[in-house]
Amino acid sequence: MEFAMISRRDTLKAALLGGGVAMLPVRLEAAPVAPFQPAGVRWIDGAAPALHAGQTFGVAWPRGLLKRSTALTVTARDGKPVPSQGWTTATWPDGSIKWSAHAIPANVVPDGLVVTRGRPIAPAKPVRVAEAADAVTISVCETRWEIGKTGAALIRQASVDGRAVLGPVTLVGASRTEPLHGADTAFESRIEKVTVEQRGPVRAVVKIEGAHMAGARRWLPFSVRLYAYAGSPGLRVVHSFVFDGNASQDFLSALGVRASVPLKGAELYDRHVRFATDGQMFAEGVRPLTGLRRDPGGAFKAAQVAGQAVPPLAQMAKPVRDTLERIPAWGEFRLEQPTANGWAITKRTAPAQGWIDADEGHRAPGLAYVGSPSGGAALGVRYFWQRHPTALHITGATGDAAQLTAWLWSPDAPAMDMRPYHGTMGMESFDAQNEGLSITYEDYEPGWDDASGIARTAELMLWAFPATPASDQLKALATMQATPPQLMAEPAHLHAAQVFGDWNLVDRSTPNRTAIENQLANLIDFYAGEVDRRAWYGFWNHGDVMHTYDSDRQRWRYDIGGFAWDNSELSPDLWLWTQVLRTGDARTWRFAEAMTRHTGEVDVYHLGRFKGMGTRHAVQHWGDSSKQPRVSNANYRRIFYYLTADERVGDLLRDLVTSDQTLTNVEIGRKVPSRAKQPVLPAGTIEMTFGTTWCPLAAAWLTEWERTGDVRWRDRIVAGLDSIGRLPHGWLTGSAPFDMKSGRFIDQGRGISVSHLNAVFGAVEVSSELIRLFDVPRYRAAWLDYCRWYNAPAGEWTAKFGTPSAGRNLREGHSRLTAYAAFQTKDATLATRAAAEFLSGDAGLGTWPGDPRHVVNGVLEWPGVSTNASAQWGLAAIQNLALVPEALDRATIVAPDTPGRRRGRDLGRD
Repeated sequence: MEFAMISRRDTLKAALLGGGVAMLPVRLEAAPVAPFQPAGVRWIDGAAPALHAGQTFGVAWPRGLLKRSTALTVTARDGKPVPSQGWTTATWPDGSIKWSAHAIPANVVPDGLVVTRGRPIAPAKPVRVAEAADAVTISVCETRWEIGKTGAALIRQASVDGRAVLGPVTLVGASRTEPLHGADTAFESRIEKVTVEQRGPVRAVVKIEGAHMAGARRWLPFSVRLYAYAGSPGLRVVHSFVFDGNASQDFLSALGVRASVPLKGAELYDRHVRFATDGQMFAEGVRPLTGLRRDPGGAFKAAQVAGQAVPPLAQMAKPVRDTLERIPAWGEFRLEQPTANGWAITKRTAPAQGWIDADEGHRAPGLAYVGSPSGGAALGVRYFWQRHPTALHITGATGDAAQLTAWLWSPDAPAMDMRPYHGTMGMESFDAQNEGLSITYEDYEPGWDDASGIARTAELMLWAFPATPASDQLKALATMQATPPQLMAEPAHLHAAQVFGDWNLVDRSTPNRTAIENQLANLIDFYAGEVDRRAWYGFWNHGDVMHTYDSDRQRWRYDIGGFAWDNSELSPDLWLWTQVLRTGDARTWRFAEAMTRHTGEVDVYHLGRFKGMGTRHAVQHWGDSSKQPRVSNANYRRIFYYLTADERVGDLLRDLVTSDQTLTNVEIGRKVPSRAKQPVLPAGTIEMTFGTTWCPLAAAWLTEWERTGDVRWRDRIVAGLDSIGRLPHGWLTGSAPFDMKSGRFIDQGRGISVSHLNAVFGAVEVSSELIRLFDVPRYRAAWLDYCRWYNAPAGEWTAKFGTPSAGRNLREGHSRLTAYAAFQTKDATLATRAAAEFLSGDAGLGTWPGDPRHVVNGVLEWPGVSTNASAQWGLAAIQNLALVPEALDRATIVAPDTPGRRRGRDLGRD
């Protein structure tokens, strides 16, 4: 894809033709470009894995360093070339490469890699893609995958050396109209569109789009991406669907991926079933030859256990050979994971017979295999136990073809119940809704607690084998797919590229910096630990964390309105990913990745009247009636996208570029204020806050411009920047009418209106980026003014503006605004003030710098902890360390029990 080069002539032309909306220039000048430095790339776990299924990772480059046409290659640390495939995912305003993505084949496992200039080499056996009218074929080594373009089967078959080892692969499920006892209606996938997104030589990607069909009903739209890597016998499967049903009538009772495995011609004793567990591999034959009263012979037992063909029957002990038909053949197996803390395997001979208990344990990694010495297939599900109720079922193992199903929602579990958790409770009027908000922190409005439009993405692996693999191999594959290895560019290289706002590398060079770094690590350790201690798991819940702790009950406020699930409140996603940039830490990465998979899907509407909006924190992820871009926020997805080039997250980011259109039909602010208090807006405009609405939208527009070079999105950003800068009070205005056509804010002569929420949903980070990218002096001045005055002492505020300050809160978190102003203006006094604000604990975390892991016998002893305060503390710590480290060194860290310190009232209220 070609990217536009912007010149001064382009700028002048745009200004002349813009109908009065002058497009100000992007910053084409940059700091002097340093000599080219190759990018180091490391495994986030610190060492090369035993195996992996193929890797894709992103690398950032300083502005102006690499032309769009520059070829990049991958080598091992010793300079030996590694087969790779690369592409550009973002460019700087001058057209130079900002982000590149690179893929390497499966099981290439040097301790570290380097991305440098040069032509990439292809693998010895490259991935090849052939496209016909009705199918796409991917060939990897000896394996050939045939992908359908129509019908129900996403994969029609897989063959190895010309022999079919896998039959049709479809999406399956069921629903009922009553949650407990209703009759199930089955449905399956129907393909509507197939797109080949990459064709090799290292990686091929095919996107399949469609919907599920139940008779004539089309619903549950899906997208499935299939990833093939050179050297891998498997496909990575990324499965996304949108719930578009009626929560009161459509109760999903099953949802899964089913593969048919040919077994015709294989004797029952040569058919093998495998389940990976957290203990011994469950490895059995369909007709067992072990444990019998009569011994068939050691060679026969050893072969069956190993998954190999048994010797000729003539060599079997006659008493067994003559009575083989008397040995029960087990046709069905199932592994159920109904909770995060227990699984069970059962089996039966046939549907009309009873189930027999076979094994049980704690947390299964989520892999099953069925096949014979002539071939078979395995399915693995990432987050298997974390997203219960899941299951792996094998049926038809005594017939011509077995069915291997990975259930993302097990049919043996109660059906999904996505109905609102409470009724109207007399809150039909705004006054009553205000009362509800006051007591439970829930912004409720009847009919807005709607689950229709939310989504979920699952990650699976599908393998096609020419023979039954050894149990050790399957166990290794299960470990790999449950916790996939990941490559990441070195933090120092990313930092040198100056991407994603203001952050620093880990710095423990002074006592104060060490204390802050320790607390950053402690907080993440605490929250990652709380996920497990509090069992924040389940199909819809996994990846989110709770908002606020209830010190009286000694549990999080899971059932109290807006204090329950956090839904990205005050940017925990951004905090975690920024910490990943600094550290490359594996635990932080995986914590942040799970949160991204959740918050970008479950907390956001992907179709319907709320499309593009996210839902404020609530007891149910979709339950609050405040639907806002601050939750669907592109700022929370961008870092993961660029570090991984993940296509699904790329889709989510692209969906957001037109989400402002939803704002014309949906009042995203409080549903409860009096309509009489709302400002009168000119035709074609909507009311838009700068930080909670425009900045998240600007992040989406910025990402789309960087990815595609489409200048419409650049121009829309610049229009917003310039018009905010022209307001008499700039950013301190808080919000203004936004003209949907021009992208400009309209000056109505408003006074100052400050909200403590405006700068805590990515506005700090994206404003820093935009100021670097665009030459809009008015916006820079307006933002610096806001940063200087937001946390100013009350007396100074009143002297400056003539009125008492109002709406200011979260002083500790907003210290990063003061730090930004200090850094940009080289003001030592402001730097000292920023450090004091941050270390005060005022209206912030309130327990700093004590170790937050106050858990005794599994019980949290940390009164009043809130995730929003933690996230803002983390972001403030990172930005203060980056911008005013010397001021932090000079400051005194206040002990938690010092008299007079306060946490602030209504922390994070919104």
